[in-house]
Amino acid sequence: MKKRKLLATLLILSSTSILADSLDPVDLLSDFVAVNTINPPGNESRAVDFYAKIFEQEGVEFSTAESAPGRGNIWARIEGGNEPALILLQHTDVVPASKDYWDTDPMVAEIKDGYLYGRGVIDMKGAGISHLISFLKLHRENKKLNRDLVFLATADEEAGGLYGAGWMIKNHPEVFEGAGFVINEGGSGVRIGDETVFSIEVTQKVPVWLRLTATDEPGHGSSPRATSSVTRIIHALNLVRENPFPARIIPAVDAYFKSLALNMTGKNAQSFSDIKNAINEDGFLEQLQAFSPTYHALTRDTCSLTMLQGSQKINVVPPVAIAEVDCRMLPDRSAEEFIEDFKNLIEPAGVTVDLVLAFAPAVSSTKSDFFQHIKSITSRMHPGSRVAPAVSTGFTDSHFTRELGIDSYGFNPIIFNPEDFSGVHGNNERVKVSSYIQGTEDLYQIVSKFVLD
Repeated sequence: MKKRKLLATLLILSSTSILADSLDPVDLLSDFVAVNTINPPGNESRAVDFYAKIFEQEGVEFSTAESAPGRGNIWARIEGGNEPALILLQHTDVVPASKDYWDTDPMVAEIKDGYLYGRGVIDMKGAGISHLISFLKLHRENKKLNRDLVFLATADEEAGGLYGAGWMIKNHPEVFEGAGFVINEGGSGVRIGDETVFSIEVTQKVPVWLRLTATDEPGHGSSPRATSSVTRIIHALNLVRENPFPARIIPAVDAYFKSLALNMTGKNAQSFSDIKNAINEDGFLEQLQAFSPTYHALTRDTCSLTMLQGSQKINVVPPVAIAEVDCRMLPDRSAEEFIEDFKNLIEPAGVTVDLVLAFAPAVSSTKSDFFQHIKSITSRMHPGSRVAPAVSTGFTDSHFTRELGIDSYGFNPIIFNPEDFSGVHGNNERVKVSSYIQGTEDLYQIVSKFVLD
């Protein structure tokens, strides 16, 4: 681990600083987009260098550590009073992007028609820069805080976080000592008609990634046997496909659907307001999946068939065939229980099941001081808006901190239009410049009023 404290001189700040006194979020984000941290391979130490240079210029004491060569993590702390600390948690890696399918170069930030394009502007370099600006403003103000404020930027979230947040918890637990709250990615503001709804992610479906392996007699493709490794794998996957897990509604999902219903009219409004009974109506779940695969995924455990491996030659029946399945379970039971159900489902196919990855389920309270604070501040800044607790179908690093008992909330107060999310993990990721600037200021108001009041 490296620990540094450089008191920046006026000469340095005036001659070499990459910062302006105004801490312009668009300029900082544009610079950060150009730092290539595509995972794989990650190379998040480049992001550490980016942040380290800024902290050095600002006179911020910080620490860094690599979980593996090139897999860097960085953190800093403003010490305050004895109230439970607030951690600003971000990941610095991004998913791959192909220039061939974008309207712009994904690694070069570009403004078009009022939008800033670039890989990571939403997921999650944009929020990361917003965290940085809130942290630096409070550092510059040098006021006494009622609690510690921690800036934490980690590696590897896009591949599970084991080289990032997960590694940090095991190797630098001191970063999390005394923490009561985390703000991370996972929720935001959305315009729905004339209303603005702020979703705060309080829990998420739990990833249970499984590897299925079938072994059978190999042979020549011209003489097929009654069974083979490939037919066994196909049998197993068909059992998964044709036998969806039963629908059930957990309390957090019920609350989320009730909130969604407030913006709806007609049949959907009625069904969403009483989702526990709606799932039992003939044809409802099929219609829900066609309407929104994301909403449908909140009603049951799911498995997506994602990876297959068989023969390397078209006329060879292989001795082994492998499939990997991305399952996501609702956070109301253990992964072990889910895996047992999965094994029973595919038992007739005669394949083995191995666990690739699974996390522990956890839910953050909607009654905590920080959740209620976000609710109060957003309603004050955006009159007529409302806050809804949300459940994510994907996973974030918040599951690591929830396992420590820290109330962790996915929230970025940028207000998006629904269509803005199509670029996340896809092509032409973009954020509206005016919304990003406002969201960055809103985050500062939320954070500063929580640590100063």
